[in-house]
Amino acid sequence: MCGRFVQSQAAEKYAEFLGVHEIKIDPLPPSYNVAPTDSVYAVAEHEGHRMLGSFRWGLLPFWAKDKRVGARNINARSETAASKPTFKESLAKRRCLIPADGFYEWQVKEKGKLPHYIFNRDGTPLVFAGLWSSWKDPDSGDRLRTCTILTGSPNDLVAPIHDRMPVALSEEAWGPWLDRELADPVEAVKLLTTYPAERLSLHPVSTLVNKVANNTPELIEVLATPAVDQP
Repeated sequence: MCGRFVQSQAAEKYAEFLGVHEIKIDPLPPSYNVAPTDSVYAVAEHEGHRMLGSFRWGLLPFWAKDKRVGARNINARSETAASKPTFKESLAKRRCLIPADGFYEWQVKEKGKLPHYIFNRDGTPLVFAGLWSSWKDPDSGDRLRTCTILTGSPNDLVAPIHDRMPVALSEEAWGPWLDRELADPVEAVKLLTTYPAERLSLHPVSTLVNKVANNTPELIEVLATPAVDQP
């Protein structure tokens, strides 16, 4: 799965990297510990026009009765998204790209779980395959844009750490993934391949990342003496 990730750069940096035509959101604060229900940057397309906006992490299908259920939908399994009512329509009509400086996964150890930070070896952002939805609050009438991150099988680097990882797209897949003329969810899923292990690096980090209140650059620093004293 993907339960925490990093978005620490300015919107303009992500927009330039992803070939965005328009930024539709005020700046979000840098986050080294993005958690479920946080607002995140994501890129969607309308009539060939790429736009970067803000989405609440945790997808709410239009028919959801309560926005609290979104926290359960931060990830969508790529193997089953095309058949799940929560994700099927968004997979067909509302796909997005979610930039990330890196993400965290936890390795089970004898004395607990040791977090690792995983990122592109060349320092460029990872680009997660995402889905989005627009939800109307039945009480206030306000519209809320939400998103989820697709996950799949890990590559050889991540596999010893965790049995799932977010689906990161190579640049040649960005355009096809955003193309709204591709409306067959089964065909869209074919774009979700395993990201090459040789493009990634990882290292253990402090268990400080376990608490969402901790949100500083120190979270992604290499843990000098990997050890887990508490579960």
